[in-house]
Amino acid sequence: MTQLQESVFLPKEYKKEIIQYILDNIDYQEGIHADDLHHALFNTDYYIIGTYKAKQWCGDNVFDIIETIREYEEFNFDEVSTDFSNPESVVNMYTYIIGEEILSLIEYYLLYDSNDELTMDIIEKVKDNLMEVK
Repeated sequence: MTQLQESVFLPKEYKKEIIQYILDNIDYQEGIHADDLHHALFNTDYYIIGTYKAKQWCGDNVFDIIETIREYEEFNFDEVSTDFSNPESVVNMYTYIIGEEILSLIEYYLLYDSNDELTMDIIEKVKDNLMEVK
């Protein structure tokens, strides 16, 4: 397994929480195209809903979270599009980034062929690999 990029801000409690989120939601993804797992988990629904909850979740880490988002978007899109004045947008983009990092960390893409649908067998392999990282 690989390591998370050093520029990614990821406290242990966030890592554990996001891994648990994947574990809690991955069974519902059976049958989707395997390449779409990250999108299905982190881009089809909100991780946190509510401004207050989002502010609480970020806490004192808000500026590190924003910096992670800024670096990611500049590297991948050559511009920053997340609305940093919206706490929900900040949390949801950050968890999108961390979800991508975690799935890369467990080398998820090596568990299936590019044309595969997500089967329970692949899901179980992902879960097993996530438990090693947790």
